[in-house]
Amino acid sequence: MKSLVQDLERKDLQRLTDKMQVPVAAVVIIACNRADYLERTINSVLKHQRPISSRFPLFVSQDGSNPDVKSTALSYDQLSYMQHLDFEPVQTERPGELIAYYKIARHYKWALDQLFYKHNFSRVIILEDDMDIAPDFFDYFEAAATLLDKDKSIMAVSSWNDNGQKQFVHDPYELYRSDFFPGLGWMLARSIWDELSPKWPRAYWDDWLRLKENHKGRQFIRPEVCRTYNFGEHGSSLGQFFKQYLEPIKLNDVKVNWRSMDLSYLLEDKYSMHFANTVKKATPVYGAGVVLKAYNIDGDVRIKYRDQSDFENIARQFGIFQEWKDGVPRTAYKGVVVFRHQTSRRIFLIGPESLKLLQIEES
Repeated sequence: MKSLVQDLERKDLQRLTDKMQVPVAAVVIIACNRADYLERTINSVLKHQRPISSRFPLFVSQDGSNPDVKSTALSYDQLSYMQHLDFEPVQTERPGELIAYYKIARHYKWALDQLFYKHNFSRVIILEDDMDIAPDFFDYFEAAATLLDKDKSIMAVSSWNDNGQKQFVHDPYELYRSDFFPGLGWMLARSIWDELSPKWPRAYWDDWLRLKENHKGRQFIRPEVCRTYNFGEHGSSLGQFFKQYLEPIKLNDVKVNWRSMDLSYLLEDKYSMHFANTVKKATPVYGAGVVLKAYNIDGDVRIKYRDQSDFENIARQFGIFQEWKDGVPRTAYKGVVVFRHQTSRRIFLIGPESLKLLQIEES
């Protein structure tokens, strides 16, 4: 009997402690009109969030009044529901543009204003209604929150790698800094939102964040192996990338103990040297047929590209993302794009200025 009482007291104390805990971040699922997708996303989040719900309070923010989405969200006691009703007509800037991109930008601004200014959270993690999350998703963001607080050159932390397809990743412990905003499951702090909210764009908010005038030289943390999986074949982007880039993404299945890991190598004053040391050790490969040459070398390889079209040509041969935004290739850090090839071998695609920026002597 005594041990039962002690056990109950311990559980009461735990519940009290949980209530008093300061949340790491609010988690918001941005939804509109896909009730079946939303249900899958909520279930994926709750599977890993239930034991730590006080540290990561869950919200669903619905744009519009789709009744199935609303009833799906309200059928869960473990989350808070928010509804954005916006009846203002959308004037697109160019004829033929999809109105959806304007509606999405408005909804994001409203939802983030609510969470930061009405609910007063210090950090928010943004998910969309077509995402599964990895078992270490919350541990990853909790560890990364410390980096976000310490290092003001980090603008946001993402759970996504654009080149995170199964054939291009290997190490679930590896994290990188990037000059390219990855999105798709990301966390920002209130201080950043204070800066972005007043000038938030009318549409295409993610590409807007990729402009140098908005990220101002700050960077983003991203994992090698994705902590989110985007299953949304049907949505505003009309499934354009889905088959080639999204469907083959590897969702991390290793429960990494992020708390025990020293992530100080990602801080601005250490990272450039840390990354340069890895690039330095890679074998340079030149000329035509670089894919075959890389394949025949044991260990890491580096390949220099001359300009954007040269990069696109090399990227096409390997099968990685070719796209640039405002002079930055997807996933790049100081012009370097890194991915695995066939094995644990890393390929570094090196920009014309990258070695100089990393203070590496040309070999």
